[in-house]
Amino acid sequence: MRILLIVLLVLGVVGCNRYSFDHHLNSAYEAYDRGECEAAILSLSKAERNSRSRRYMQPEISLLRGQCLERQALFVDAMQTYQFILTHYPASEYAYRARARMETLRELGHEGVGVAAKVTAVKP
Repeated sequence: MRILLIVLLVLGVVGCNRYSFDHHLNSAYEAYDRGECEAAILSLSKAERNSRSRRYMQPEISLLRGQCLERQALFVDAMQTYQFILTHYPASEYAYRARARMETLRELGHEGVGVAAKVTAVKP
């Protein structure tokens, strides 16, 4: 009886975590569709925290984050997010999409943002 109780408890916790992740990811997509990028990014951060054991979800989360950054005209950050996907998940379908988004940004005149922003020391 004790083993059955432990098994049910473990399954309940795992199921709740999966539900929580799905809920946050779905909320992010809904907020993005409404044009509420701040809410989408918040939901993506929550989904990311719940998906640490499911690394295969990271490219999808990062792609949506990049698209929100684009909508907010944060093109350097969007390009760096897309580059993250290409570097860490090159075989993912999201790498293909990230590459296409980067090309689109370059065609729109944001080609200088493909280079990571370098911090230079400011002389006092």
